[in-house]
Amino acid sequence: PQWYPARQSLRLDPKGRSLKDEDVLQSLPVGTTATFYFRDLGAQISWVTVFLTEYAGPLLIYLLFYFRVPFLYGPRYDFTASRHPVVHLACGCHSFHYIKRLLETLFVHRFSHGTMPLRNIFKNCTYYWGFAAWMAYYINHPLYTPPGECHPQGVPVSRPPQFCQLGNFSIHVALRNLRPAGSKTRKIPYPTRNPFTWLFLLVSCPNYTYESPRVPCRVPPPPPAPCPLPVPCGDGGPAVALFSLVGFVQMAIWAQGKHRSYLREFRDYPPLRSPIVPFLL
Repeated sequence: PQWYPARQSLRLDPKGRSLKDEDVLQSLPVGTTATFYFRDLGAQISWVTVFLTEYAGPLLIYLLFYFRVPFLYGPRYDFTASRHPVVHLACGCHSFHYIKRLLETLFVHRFSHGTMPLRNIFKNCTYYWGFAAWMAYYINHPLYTPPGECHPQGVPVSRPPQFCQLGNFSIHVALRNLRPAGSKTRKIPYPTRNPFTWLFLLVSCPNYTYESPRVPCRVPPPPPAPCPLPVPCGDGGPAVALFSLVGFVQMAIWAQGKHRSYLREFRDYPPLRSPIVPFLL
């Protein structure tokens, strides 16, 4: 009973790949006798549960800092609002991003595997929840001052959030349409009439490509003098930068793995595609 189906792995070779659930004995490369190697995959948890947990956390955590609930910034600031429009814009973009992810998990994604190792939920939640709290603390701080008020030369570099969000959503829909409901069929993804899917011509995982510039950033110049205002300048830049870097590295690893999987499975896979960055990576 402790080895329920989701945590069982059967292989023909100790170092080989696990057999798929849909494999049948007659189709396997074995003779009249066969030896199967069993491996316990450990405690498992569904992909949907992991996704909902890791995405709901940042949404709720950020809103706690945005509304300045008690015990975060001190009694005098409880439930006060920022006077800076950029703070409200940041909250809107952040909330939209994670609400979109939650809705995609419930209504768009079709998973080829039903479960993942239980330990992943702790790793993923540490990343998403931790960085959400770090960024939200500074961006929603009562003493936060937009960079432009301290150093007018500091020009904010705004990302095209809606472009990236729409592109990412378009890829997810295209991938969903490749797999009929209830099946684990894998096909080569190709561009559709949707222009956002044309990135499939160049990369194997355009959803990660669109996801990479998803966080806001700015390029501050060297400050010529100390800030004249009696409040600290800053926007949680180090948190945003590290969040972006860690996220991109992880997505690049996933993209390279999926790219190699496509190449192994499909002999006619388009040779010009890169994993995540056209012509580079």
